Formats: sequence, C-alpha cells, structure tokens
Amino acid sequence: MPTLQAEIERLASLGEIGQNSDAREIFLKFREALTAGEIRAAEKTNGRWIVNVWVKQGILLGFRLGQLTQMSDGSCLSFVDKDTFPARRFKPEDRIRIVPGGSSVRMGSYIAPSVICMPPMFINVGAYVDEGTMVDSHALVGSCAQIGKRVHLSAAAQIGGVLEPINASPVIIEDDVLVGGNCGVYEGTLVRSRAVLGAGTMLTRSTPIHDIVRGEIYRASDEKPLEVPEGAVVVPGSRAVSRGKAAEWNLSLYTPVIVKYRDEKTDQRIELEDWLR
Repeated sequence: MPTLQAEIERLASLGEIGQNSDAREIFLKFREALTAGEIRAAEKTNGRWIVNVWVKQGILLGFRLGQLTQMSDGSCLSFVDKDTFPARRFKPEDRIRIVPGGSSVRMGSYIAPSVICMPPMFINVGAYVDEGTMVDSHALVGSCAQIGKRVHLSAAAQIGGVLEPINASPVIIEDDVLVGGNCGVYEGTLVRSRAVLGAGTMLTRSTPIHDIVRGEIYRASDEKPLEVPEGAVVVPGSRAVSRGKAAEWNLSLYTPVIVKYRDEKTDQRIELEDWLR
C-alpha cells in the first residue's frame, strides 16, 4: 500500500480539497482497503502495537470530502450522514451474523467472518473486529478500536474510539478477552489477551489499576496507555481518600482492581461463549 499511503498523506496536507474528483477516487480505494481489513489504524509488530497515522488521516479525509445526504435502512427509518461513510450491507457469503433489530456497521470498518452482532449495536469507521468475536446488545465499538479474536463484548459494553489526535493509540482489546456488561474502555487503553473485565469496570487514562495479586499499581503515562496485563481478572473497586474533607466524610473513589489471574475455574465459567458462536 505504499502508493495509497503517499496519496493519502499528500491529500491530508492540502488546506482545501473541495469536491476534487481525484481525491474522492483515492479515498474510495482507501475505504475499500479499510473495509476489507487490508489496512488498519493500528497493528501489532514484534509484540508492540503501532499506530498507522496515515490510516487515521485517510478517515479524516473522508469526513472532509463527505457531503451530508439522506439515507434509509429500507424501512420507515431515515438518517442524515456523510455520504463517504454509509452503513455497510452484508450478504450470506460474508459469513457474518447480523441479527435483526436495529444494528449498524459503518463502511470503513472491518468485520471478520464468524463475527456475531446482536441487536442493537454499533461499529464505527476504522474499527477492526477479528474472527469469532461477539458484539452483544447495546454494545459500541468506537472509531479505530481494535478488537481481537474470540472476544465477547457483553451487553452495553462501550469500547471508545480515538480518531484524534491522529498519533494517539486507539483502544485495543486483544484475543480471548471477556468484556463484561456495562464496561467502559476508553482513551487508548490496551487490554491484553485472555483478560476478563467484570461487569461495570471502567478504564481510562486517568484511572490507575490496583493489582492486589502482584502488589502493583498500573498507570498510563505520556509514552504509553493504561494497560491491563494478560489474563488479569479486573473488577470495580474503591479506595479511601485519606486527606481533607473527603477523609473527614469517609469518602472513597472508584478504582479497578485485579483480584486474580485467569485459571481453569475462570475458563469453565465463560466456556458458554463457544456454544453461542
């Protein structure tokens, strides 16, 4: 994709594009590659996740080129959105289950064969959802989020999107992760493989994780995002505030807590996922 990358970077640097037909043609090639999973906003290389800045530039280019247009899902519902990112249409040969009930997947997102989408859910542009993953009811996969193989995003799970700044890492959920109901994973958080997020767990750059198994506290920094270790089981917790009025009033603050690491007992409790797939 070197030629496509060079064209996207050139167009992104221009101050005005207007409705340049060449620019739109280049963008449509870019969108096709993004939808096919041939390019992605971030990818793992030698064990490290690398952000592909030019891919984010291409997505932003699509918004600059797009014109508001009226769209329909074929029923009585209508929408108004940029014509460069319409909703995707699926066919049986795609081998993707989109269960009836109001779900929406945008063009420019990659959905692998064997993914299951339960209604209603939403997958935004630039997202990458790998094989065997289930996106449950009321779940959101934000722009450029990277979701691994055999992940379960439980009901009402929110996987935040990071499109800008363009060099910022998106939220990344690695293989075999279980994200419990009503979880929120935001601001470039990296959840390593086989981790389990208990229902209601919230993870952001400003949220430290307390690991009571290893006696560690994990924080984000200017150089790296918040990271959940491989196989960690994380649940919502709280920590007492020891100073000022908060201490006087016996207040506490929310914090995610690692209470154990995944074992055979944990695997038995979530093996139902294989039957659902």
